[in-house]
Amino acid sequence: MKTKQILKELGLSEINYGACAGPNDWYKTTDAGKLDSINPANGDVLASVHQCSEADYNSIVEKSYATFKEWRKVPAPVRGELVRQMGNALRDKKDLLGSLVTLEMGKIKQEGDGEVQEMIDIADFAVGQSRMLYGKTMHSERPDHRMYEQWHPLGPIGVISAFNFPVAVWAWNAFIAAIAGDTVIWKPSSTVPLTAIAVQNICNEVLEKSGHPAIFSLVIGRGSTIGEALIADNRLSLVSFTGSTAMGKRVSEVVAKRLGRTILELGGNNAIIVDETADMDMVIPAVMFGAVGTSGQRCTSTRRIILQENLYDDFVKKLVNAYKQVRIGDPIKADTLMGPVVNQGTVEIFKDAISKIKAAGGEILYGGNVIEGDGFYVEPTIAKAKNNWDIVQNETFAPILYIITHKTIDEAIEIHNSVPQGLSSAMFTRNVLNAEQFLSARGSDCGIANINIGTSGAEIGGAFGGEKETGGGRESGSDSWKQYMRRQTNTINWSKDLPLAQGIKFDI
Repeated sequence: MKTKQILKELGLSEINYGACAGPNDWYKTTDAGKLDSINPANGDVLASVHQCSEADYNSIVEKSYATFKEWRKVPAPVRGELVRQMGNALRDKKDLLGSLVTLEMGKIKQEGDGEVQEMIDIADFAVGQSRMLYGKTMHSERPDHRMYEQWHPLGPIGVISAFNFPVAVWAWNAFIAAIAGDTVIWKPSSTVPLTAIAVQNICNEVLEKSGHPAIFSLVIGRGSTIGEALIADNRLSLVSFTGSTAMGKRVSEVVAKRLGRTILELGGNNAIIVDETADMDMVIPAVMFGAVGTSGQRCTSTRRIILQENLYDDFVKKLVNAYKQVRIGDPIKADTLMGPVVNQGTVEIFKDAISKIKAAGGEILYGGNVIEGDGFYVEPTIAKAKNNWDIVQNETFAPILYIITHKTIDEAIEIHNSVPQGLSSAMFTRNVLNAEQFLSARGSDCGIANINIGTSGAEIGGAFGGEKETGGGRESGSDSWKQYMRRQTNTINWSKDLPLAQGIKFDI
């Protein structure tokens, strides 16, 4: 299907508007600047978006708060049923929306479709969760008293998403927030506005057809204006931010000053430890997907291989041979394994990183070059490096993989943990003692730790997030729903007396 047809069927025109409070409720601001959505595969403009103004933003928040007052009255299982219908609407549009993700962000079509499937999966998860927003009952120390806790909606929440997962991360937050009774105001990355508009259309149309208010709102605009307004807004009890550690620190500081809540999903510097017992038939494809998938632009991308030193020559030979098989090109084509990076800025970041690797004394084992021509393409790169180099300590959001050797498992874990970030980690081993040590309290310090699978490709059933400079937030599965609600402890006295706790006497 041609690009224009994909855009048309998803309700996108040549020029779109950047603020929406519901179906057909697009704000018509045209003087706050315009964004061009660029196809990174060839540099073509897909469509343009008028950015919203600060007045638009304030109006959106007011409407979202008014909608919240009605939405919180809707029983949670009914909210879940509406999310189920959204999941079905996404199923119907999966091919179209997956293609748009590929066109606008640059990940290959398989990954674009996979991202939409992730939205569908979290919708299915949220449906079940809507009937399991459990509290607890506790025994009171006072006779004829009952204690329990319950969970209430927070209110409107803000979601700021990154370019690399332009729709899935929003769904992790929005669908769980929806069944919790919250409304959601979404500021997507300015790099990928069209996917946000398409999702907004799909989900709010479901609500409109069901006679319910539009609980999802969209604000597309500059981080320096709209982004700053959102994080400083007292009306938003929670801000979920996905992006760089540097920007995450700014978000954390501003929201903390107003005593708001944050979910922060920031940088990763993810490693795979490969010990002497590892099955190389599993290791090589896992490393390939982790390091090359999404052109190295996942927060869970594999950045470091911590390799048992005796395996070095054989491993590098096999990995280089595998890298030579990577088909780089137009991500919409079915046989492409690696598409472009997102923009020219990332190309420059890649070039700078290669220069720093060489300056530090690193050896480029494969790749290291920019691919000239239309679009933003670089070679997937393998470099021999040392863990303590600044370039290795800092995440480079590009397909660069560092090979670092170790002698013992204790040394490997020490190397693994000696970076500021703590998102995803993995070990390939057939030694149960090494595996258990890696998963123990003295092992990986990351929020995600895997054995015999790679660092990338988390399932929605588990809580997703990391430690240290990754931010400490959790999204998606497990009990992440609790972050979108407020806990309330209740005590009911059904006696005819008024005993005080701790045996205190306060007689008048």
